[in-house]
Amino acid sequence: MKKSYNIRILGQELSVLSDAEEEQVANVVQFVNDKIEEVLQSKSGLKTLNVAILAALNISEELLKLKGVKKELCEQLESRADKLIQLIDNAN
Repeated sequence: MKKSYNIRILGQELSVLSDAEEEQVANVVQFVNDKIEEVLQSKSGLKTLNVAILAALNISEELLKLKGVKKELCEQLESRADKLIQLIDNAN
């Protein structure tokens, strides 16, 4: 069941609904705020919308890299599992 959480991002108060526990929501909010802070430290004088867009792009880039790593690891595991199955079949 979704719960309502009041969060603060980029100085804006928001009410969000989530199935996640309070600690997970807090971790997500902290992560987003940290990414926003990184953008603010690297660029000054940006409009709020631009800061949010750049932070979203940075987060998306990290996510896509991690998805690529996950896919690669899954393919390696499948390949190794197939080789093990062949070895077992050949041993019988």
